[in-house]
Amino acid sequence: MIHPSRKGAIACGVLLALLPLPASAQKDQWRQATQTELASVLPSRALVVDEHIETEMRTASGIVDSRGRFIAGVVLITAGYSADGKYSHYMMVQAPMRVGGIALEPGNYVFGWTRAGAEDALNVRFYVAATGNFLGAATARWIQGTTRVESLHIWPPTDRALIQIGRFGVPYQLGKP
Repeated sequence: MIHPSRKGAIACGVLLALLPLPASAQKDQWRQATQTELASVLPSRALVVDEHIETEMRTASGIVDSRGRFIAGVVLITAGYSADGKYSHYMMVQAPMRVGGIALEPGNYVFGWTRAGAEDALNVRFYVAATGNFLGAATARWIQGTTRVESLHIWPPTDRALIQIGRFGVPYQLGKP
């Protein structure tokens, strides 16, 4: 038989365990950003080195966390600019992440891709948007079972943790690189 004073302590412990954790103790929850949210954070003209390159907002994709931080991207309209195939996408990062083996701190980036020898992979090259400095390359692999081709889709980490380009995806991890 449990002593009455212990019953109260047990009930209090159970009640405390059921209370939600403070926001700072909870793990950030990421979800797909809406088109309205993306339009409010992505530029209609992205600053790339010393040019303001138009973006194609209908291709915008991104995720947002419970603290309002975005990881979002959009296709650049590079015709007539010096990009010359070097990059095709603009990406805004507001939380540290690693794409392939490349550490990205909060900031703005551009990336482009080329076929990587095999037909089932792309070589994705990342640059700092403001300077054009090369950061590194990651491999995007054919996503098995995909039928939908997307110019860009940044999946929430709970779904796939992939940045999808066409039918290819490069994995990412969130958090300190």
